Amino acid sequence: MFTKEPDATTSATPDEKARPHFLKLDRRGFLTGGLAMGVVLTGCAQTQAVVEELPQVELLPEKLGGNPLKDVKGGDANPELWIEITTDSAVKVTCHRAEMGQQVWTAMAQIVADELEANWDDVEIVQAIGHPKYGDQNTDGSRSVRFNFHRLRVAGAAMRMMLVHAAAKRWGVNPAQVTSENGVVLLRGEKKQTLTYAELAEEAALLEPPTEDMLVLKTRDQWKLIGKKIHSLTVPKIVKGEGQFGIDVDLPDMVYAVIARPPQVFGKTGDYNDAETLKIPGVLKTVKLPDPTPPILFKPLGGVAVVAKDTWAAIQGREALEVQWIDGPNAGYDSEQYAQDLIASSKADGKVQRNRGDVVAALDSASKTVSADYYAAHLSQSPMEPPVATARWTGDKLEVWACTQDAQSARTMLAGALKIAPDNITVTPTWLGGAFGRKSKPDFIIEAAMVAKEVGKPVKLQWTREDEVRHGFYHSVSAQHFEAGLDEAGNCTAWLHRAAYPSISALFNPFSDGPAANELSLGAIDVPFATPNLRVESGKAKAHVRIGWLRSVANVYQAFAIQSFAAELAEAAGRDPKDYLLELIGPARTVDPGAEGASYLNYNATLEEYPIETERLSNVTKAVAEMAGWGRELPKGKGLGIAAHRSFLTYVATVVEVDVSEDGKVRIPKVWVAADAGTVVNLRHTIDQMEGGTVFGLSNALYGSITAKNGAIVQSNFPEWRLMRMDEAPMDVEVKIVESNAPPGGVGEPGTPPAAPALANAIFAATGKRFRNLPLIGANNDTLDLA
Repeated sequence: MFTKEPDATTSATPDEKARPHFLKLDRRGFLTGGLAMGVVLTGCAQTQAVVEELPQVELLPEKLGGNPLKDVKGGDANPELWIEITTDSAVKVTCHRAEMGQQVWTAMAQIVADELEANWDDVEIVQAIGHPKYGDQNTDGSRSVRFNFHRLRVAGAAMRMMLVHAAAKRWGVNPAQVTSENGVVLLRGEKKQTLTYAELAEEAALLEPPTEDMLVLKTRDQWKLIGKKIHSLTVPKIVKGEGQFGIDVDLPDMVYAVIARPPQVFGKTGDYNDAETLKIPGVLKTVKLPDPTPPILFKPLGGVAVVAKDTWAAIQGREALEVQWIDGPNAGYDSEQYAQDLIASSKADGKVQRNRGDVVAALDSASKTVSADYYAAHLSQSPMEPPVATARWTGDKLEVWACTQDAQSARTMLAGALKIAPDNITVTPTWLGGAFGRKSKPDFIIEAAMVAKEVGKPVKLQWTREDEVRHGFYHSVSAQHFEAGLDEAGNCTAWLHRAAYPSISALFNPFSDGPAANELSLGAIDVPFATPNLRVESGKAKAHVRIGWLRSVANVYQAFAIQSFAAELAEAAGRDPKDYLLELIGPARTVDPGAEGASYLNYNATLEEYPIETERLSNVTKAVAEMAGWGRELPKGKGLGIAAHRSFLTYVATVVEVDVSEDGKVRIPKVWVAADAGTVVNLRHTIDQMEGGTVFGLSNALYGSITAKNGAIVQSNFPEWRLMRMDEAPMDVEVKIVESNAPPGGVGEPGTPPAAPALANAIFAATGKRFRNLPLIGANNDTLDLA
């Protein structure tokens, strides 16, 4: 068996200058010599004469105790960290990211298996625990493929080379005579021989991994798995009930807990009476948790835990609990009043974040000016599976099983909160029943560990839906103000955008009072319009609830406002919205917001590798318009709306068709989406993610609104926090993935931002009424207000 290293950090790496060169070829000689071990050649027959002309290649030596692939792009690519080949032919690929329905298990396996030339039917996935040896494990930001594409290809190619060299050593031949395909190593030439990967695994494990410059990765035309519609590794298990979600964890002698939490952030727990609680059959005890202090970070909110023999008893015990809550500094937060303050902030002069030309002068000299204000309410992530974690203490060691997006970060924060060494903590991610950003915050995991330590037994800490809606990390409320100047021909000569919303950075900095650069980088300061005079400003806004990221983050409200305003300018100019949008985008070019004073982060990628390319945005806009039959006449009450947006390094354009009745009832017969996500790993799942992201965006656009009174969230469950129902979802979503040789972009989130503005623009086309506030309908209504 080829077994992974238990901990790559325990191996000492020798001085690189002292490392011998095992392959005495330069890169050109490697390619022209036709060395099959570098995953270029396949197992086609060769004559003995040709084999004799192949270059002589030295065998990889046995291990030196180092890790020559530790510092490749993306992190450690040592195959022993990622791949295990067993004697029964299983190829086990470790996935260090969290599987939450986005099919990251399948994608990671495809990348490794393609370069490894593994038999796909032999591939299995092993979920990694949280550990620094894997590098970044935070499964958010649509980065799993982008951050790991290269290093996992390298790991697969390196393992394949080691298998080839193990076979060459056994056969006593030049490794250049050996190739591999579909899980089998082949000796080329007249003396054809084969060995399976399983037969070579133990010998390959003894060899030193190659260095990166010894590998030649497959070219695109040689890919067998990458870019294809490969079936999911998780869906069959879900259908058969074989996977483990957070709620499925079951340990011997386990007890269950729920928590009564203060209604406000930084509210405190006063006196409490648990006499009636302890009378509930099955309730064991109550545990008071510490009140948090600023900054809130991802700390638990405090409160009182009710521990019982089952979850239902714990919930009943919580209902019987009498607690006096002490108001905190956010007691005065009223979201309705705050909305007015936020809109006023967005209309005032703000901090200049990007500037081109002279917007003020251009507005003064414009033939026509247009202004508009947009507002979007707080949102909740509301994954199907609410947060849940199970914790067990054994002496000074802690084991945790949780539906977490970032097991490594959870491990680190548990260490800080509980004052124990990280090496004494094991965090095992379960499958996630959805997440959308909520489960990257480990507050619920820390709660489970705290209660388990106090109780002395394994504890499953369960959040109910009401807990998740009332005590979550909310998508920020926002206000956006726009002014534009048009010339006599209707061309946009000036673009002013002011954004005001509380920042996620308030979690870490109590003095944060407005949008941060990383949030403005999500659609505002990187707007790719060719307008000669352009300015983006930010206004002040304090946070009064826990602000967290939600699928596509600030792109949601910024794309809604920008793409809605673009359509308003088209109307003011008397032009077609699609044509006008393309004119705003302008000619093919790259955009650098930093050249115009912006602090632009570009999703933690360089503009050299991932430039902002207007041609790609224009192309998806044209493609989706063609898909939808843009420009066709529609009967009264029907309309098409279009929007296009770059997010997470991917370009997406969406057209929504609506049918609005005279009384304001909205139907969505069809949606079209065109996406350029660069190199995609799994075409089927990329399409699925675009569909899911679109429906997510439409649901929030129609109904999503979290409000607060006296600092407490008003909504508690789906009757008040409404999601799109099955009969309200689009009857058809058609997705086109544009072929691209660009590096991989994100796919989990980019489908969401264009959905809301495309819907609003379609409603305007159908009704003649412009809706500038989200949600368009709200949880308490079924129809648009067309008055």
